[in-house]
Amino acid sequence: MLRRKGPSRLLLIFSTLLLGGCALNGPQSIFDTAGPVAASQADLFVYIFWFAVFVFVAVTAALVYAVFKYRRRGDDDGSVPDQIHGVAWLEAAWTVAPAVILVLIGFPTVRLILETESRVEPGQQDLVVNVTGYQWWWEFEYPELGVTTANELHIPTGRRVVLNLNSGDVLHSFWVPRLAGKRDLIPNQDNQLWLSADEAGLYRGQCAELCLGAHAYMRMRVIAESEAEFSAWANSFQQGGAQQVQAQVGTPQLEAGKALFKTKGCANCHAIAGYAQGQAAPDLTNFGVRTSLAAGVAENTPENLTNWIRNPQELKPGNLMPTLWAADDPKRDEEVAALVAYLESLGTQAPPTASVQARR
Repeated sequence: MLRRKGPSRLLLIFSTLLLGGCALNGPQSIFDTAGPVAASQADLFVYIFWFAVFVFVAVTAALVYAVFKYRRRGDDDGSVPDQIHGVAWLEAAWTVAPAVILVLIGFPTVRLILETESRVEPGQQDLVVNVTGYQWWWEFEYPELGVTTANELHIPTGRRVVLNLNSGDVLHSFWVPRLAGKRDLIPNQDNQLWLSADEAGLYRGQCAELCLGAHAYMRMRVIAESEAEFSAWANSFQQGGAQQVQAQVGTPQLEAGKALFKTKGCANCHAIAGYAQGQAAPDLTNFGVRTSLAAGVAENTPENLTNWIRNPQELKPGNLMPTLWAADDPKRDEEVAALVAYLESLGTQAPPTASVQARR
């Protein structure tokens, strides 16, 4: 009896863990939709699911019926049962039924593909964003607004957003489950995806194509906001907005951080409007108003940014950002604190009133 209970207990534990991982309203659930594209795709999924349930139940019922109806019994005389060579109505049924199901599934599927996945010409009200995937971060360029940023895509609610997709190195796949299905980014091949957000909020996404190294940490955030909030965000990048704030560094710590940004080599890879022109890593213009860092891996706080700069591999294993200070460098804590203070000031309305304390 004890041996029989073992597999049952294992099955119970496995089922509990499996069901525990199921959620219809998770941060990246395809069922908790927030846009018309994702909603249409979820509806189609549920529609096809019920056909699959019908097929499963029908086939299982037929199998169980055949097993019990024609099982070997104790009073059998051992003779071979009557052999049936074809039943016309039955063969017709199991040929026509699958064909009908395929038609009922195929027409709405093709229609939805044509509606949501065909290339579109952006209209006057549409927002166009050029998306480029890199190992392991995202670049978002708004050509009509003259804005380039990284890892956080700001969009206005209620407007169609047309994403022109490309890759700067290997295959990637853009996926924000609550807004739309995924679409591949292929080097030297333009691809397109459009989406729209029905309501304001933060929607999490990630790369859905294995791209080596830190692929699991190649995340993003889509921030949907009102038209007024989106305009204010875009205007903060314009001349007289972000560039002025970033040029008017005041406190000694911020001045030191700004200098360190170049002397430690950050400017070789990163760009900051009006100050640095690096192109190999995420653009840090207005970094201080972002909600996340390291491509959505951690919240953008001084403490997390300090840990990220001190030891990039600890926060995001496999990434390409170098460690700029040796562990025994006596100036490390003070210089890291200055760099953190400078980066957190970028894009804010005024320089921070309190300095960032050096971590000891």
